[in-house]
Amino acid sequence: MSTKLDQLSSWLKERKITEVECLISDLTGIARGKISPTNKFLDEKGMRLPESVLLQTVTGDYVEDEIYYDLLDEADIDMFCRPDENAVFLVPWAIEPTAMVIHDTFDKQGNPIELSPRNILKNVLKLYADKGWKPIVAPEMEFYLTKRNSDPDFPLVAPMGRSGRPEVGRQSFSIDAANEFDPLFEDVYDWCEIQGLDLDTLIHEDGPAQMEINFRHGEALHLADQITVFKRTMREAALKHDVAATFMAKPITDQPGSAMHIHQSVVDIKTGQNLFSNADGSMSELFMHHIGGLQKYIPELLPLFAPNVNSFRRFLPDTSAPVNVEWGEENRTVGLRVPEASPQNRRVENRLAGADANPYLVLAASLLCGYMGMVGGMEPSVPVKGRGYERRNLRLPITIEHALERMEACKDAEKYLGEKFIRGYVAVKRAEHENYKRVISSWEREFLLLSV
Repeated sequence: MSTKLDQLSSWLKERKITEVECLISDLTGIARGKISPTNKFLDEKGMRLPESVLLQTVTGDYVEDEIYYDLLDEADIDMFCRPDENAVFLVPWAIEPTAMVIHDTFDKQGNPIELSPRNILKNVLKLYADKGWKPIVAPEMEFYLTKRNSDPDFPLVAPMGRSGRPEVGRQSFSIDAANEFDPLFEDVYDWCEIQGLDLDTLIHEDGPAQMEINFRHGEALHLADQITVFKRTMREAALKHDVAATFMAKPITDQPGSAMHIHQSVVDIKTGQNLFSNADGSMSELFMHHIGGLQKYIPELLPLFAPNVNSFRRFLPDTSAPVNVEWGEENRTVGLRVPEASPQNRRVENRLAGADANPYLVLAASLLCGYMGMVGGMEPSVPVKGRGYERRNLRLPITIEHALERMEACKDAEKYLGEKFIRGYVAVKRAEHENYKRVISSWEREFLLLSV
């Protein structure tokens, strides 16, 4: 057993862990894997899973056979999943002492699996490392608490807090509204502290019982792991308190959507200096090129930021979400905001990603767009002053079908993400959309049933 696995073994034994949740992320962001007794986990030094789980849709279906057998072995073989000793977290809500361990995926020759979201992010981070650069990110996760809903035909409604009344109206930044759910969030913060998650502030957002959790800035792979763990933790805490937590991008009609805002900067690996600032504190050329890359390529890779048909409801007019890749300083009406900060903390905030995005893939995509701009010397547009919602020059695709077509045709992205990943991801999202189109909606029943 390697030294790293020795360290992992000691960690598990010191905490008297009896069960290990061995997990990977599929393309949608669902945690898939096995639950193993600790002794078996240590003996096997990992797990095996069918590689087909990486082409499974959110509904549990698979892509069409022609693509499936073109991308995967016809024998439906296993991939080998090895634990990452830096991605080990306690499971505070479990009855037995339990840990979850995030794994990396490899084929039998030891090559990283090309369809793996975590491998995709690691590949993008290596692009930066090869240049002597290191990205720093700080995600902000928005989500809704709702009354538990067992019938998908009924709309979601706000849950009752400590007062016994559900929220009505907009309660942006309200301390009292957030305190309605104090017992729930006390558990969340306690559990996240036990897990070592780098949470910062809790904010009440615009919608009824809509919240935002901010993470402290750090390394992208570690933050993607933390978001994966946090989503599970938040859902478990909500269930304990008889409510539900959802990270859908647009769960409630006529209410604001939920985003994953990504603050990102790039530092020199050797010196730690922020490459987005010159010595005199002004914006650097690399910073301008990074923004230029985000502007050029986010519309080409939008399905990684907005992965579901529901994601595009955030981009409808008058939804308070930015609908373009314009940029501006201290401007929340554009997709790319540059917050006021010291030269060492200069960064850009990508406000376009939905809370439903796979954390590995959305961080990989956002950083890759900026990277392609930096190496390609891409110039950004003129920054927007004032309201930017109505700007139409740099608008996003408005449907997932159009967005998937653009992603499929983006050869620059294919160069870095790989043809296999692009084809597999697009195929999964098309399969999901075909499934969606077969469902008759309540709108159709309400307005067409007795009228046409």
